[in-house]
Amino acid sequence: MFVPPNPPPATAHPPLPRWLQWLLRALAVVSLALGFLGMFLPVLPTTPFILLAAWAAARSSPRLLAWLEQHRLFGQMLRDWRQGGVVSRKAKWGATGVMSASAVLLLLTVPKLWVAVAAIACMATVLTWLWRRPESLPTQA
Repeated sequence: MFVPPNPPPATAHPPLPRWLQWLLRALAVVSLALGFLGMFLPVLPTTPFILLAAWAAARSSPRLLAWLEQHRLFGQMLRDWRQGGVVSRKAKWGATGVMSASAVLLLLTVPKLWVAVAAIACMATVLTWLWRRPESLPTQA
């Protein structure tokens, strides 16, 4: 049996019906798969899918959540997010680079300009929100 070195703290979520636990577990697995694909496909974001997987796992599978939070690539990001909505500067620059490349690709390949502009406006909105997130946890005085 897998026992994580640092299990996540217990959450105060009420028990869910079994069918809903299975549905959330499926959502977590599908989101995790899409997040992994997003590491290789520039038009598919990684971070939102990993965050969604962690959210769904927190409500349906403590074992999957523990695995995600101990993962060498995603663990620190998920722990930082849960402790204070923190997004590292490296992640912000990575998202900015990928979205910029995606914007150029859209402008070059999408036949209708308004479609590309709408997608770029959505990305700009997400980047504005992302850059407003804290980059570290506040220090305790």
